[in-house]
Amino acid sequence: MSSSKQKLNGSNTKSAKHDPFAALRFRDYRLFTIGRVLLFIGSQMQTVAIGWELYDRTNSALALGGVGLAQVLPMIVLTLISGDIADRRDRKLTMLLSVLLLVLCSLGLAVLSWTQGTVVLIYACLVFTGIARAFLKPASDALMWQLIPVTAFTNAATWNSSSFQLASVIGPALGGFGIAFLGGATGVYVLAAIAGLLCFILTVAISKQETIRSTEPISLKALSAGAKFVWENQLILAAITLDMFAVLLGGAIALLPIFAKDILQVGPLELGYLQAAPSIGALFMAVLLAYLPPLRQAGPALLWSVVGFGVVTIIFGLSRWFWLSLLMLVLSGALDTISVVIRHTLVQIRTPDNLRGRVAAINSVFISASNELGGFESGLTAALFGPIISVVSGGIGTIAVVIAVAAIWPGIAKLGALQEFEKTE
Repeated sequence: MSSSKQKLNGSNTKSAKHDPFAALRFRDYRLFTIGRVLLFIGSQMQTVAIGWELYDRTNSALALGGVGLAQVLPMIVLTLISGDIADRRDRKLTMLLSVLLLVLCSLGLAVLSWTQGTVVLIYACLVFTGIARAFLKPASDALMWQLIPVTAFTNAATWNSSSFQLASVIGPALGGFGIAFLGGATGVYVLAAIAGLLCFILTVAISKQETIRSTEPISLKALSAGAKFVWENQLILAAITLDMFAVLLGGAIALLPIFAKDILQVGPLELGYLQAAPSIGALFMAVLLAYLPPLRQAGPALLWSVVGFGVVTIIFGLSRWFWLSLLMLVLSGALDTISVVIRHTLVQIRTPDNLRGRVAAINSVFISASNELGGFESGLTAALFGPIISVVSGGIGTIAVVIAVAAIWPGIAKLGALQEFEKTE
């Protein structure tokens, strides 16, 4: 009888460890996640609208690349300051103020679109959007991990990726549909502002969290503590570096308006599908990872997934068939999700709470900013050599980066189950 009870208890423990909804069982995490999904949906809709409107008005690949540059520069400049504020101030309040600024930027874009304001003013709105994101990213990332216990971190990383990808599936499709149905980008910007307001309301409803705030005097040493922590943790540095260069070199998203209009010869609705495709693959993979047992060989999975990302990027660049291009984008999103989940879990499990804001800010520059810099790099390369060479060379570069990372940090290939790190905390 006791043996049966032990087996039953062991089975229950095992089930609890592999509960695919572990993080979602916490109220504040659910509110946070729903709010972020809405905010991301609005952001993705807005991204499609900006890309379509700018290319329609300028017919310039460099103008598309400038969208990323305008948003990433504030993030880079404000990295140390925004991370330090996230560790010293109320993270919820910082998040609320950042979301409010994003809403105002969306409304500004709507006014400029309606009145056919100058492109310079559009870029000015994008700069302020970058400022808002610079403070939003570290504060929201640090706040999120306060809403759940350490044992749910891996599951939360998976659902965090899932929620982002869900928004990235819905957002671009709605953005493309909105442009086609409303006859322009103006209404899409208004919808993005409404989504931001809904996120603001849900964030207000999150319970007040007790935070272990940084008490160090403000100094260059305190500001750079996050960078020092990442540098001293070589596995984290390797994972972040690999993901950063894969996104920087292998991203084709910024050039999708060109591929849609000039190469695949499709309209705004199909552009929305193309932009949603990576997120469809990513969402499928994230849900799969949530239900499957945890990865036992995280390092090899990380390296091979990025190699696959490079391969499908090359095929996309060479494709002239809409459905093949769509499939390659779906696969790129699925493969990218594997590295995202591994990296998020590593970073959060091994980062102390009083450093979460500063480490999140560094992570933001490495990863989130690389999306924008990657867009600028793709736009610049496309302007000089054409969009096909830009995408294909980026895929080749991604594969080269995997080889380099494996050589510089051989320990990354030996990384086993991430749950081993949870047990040591």
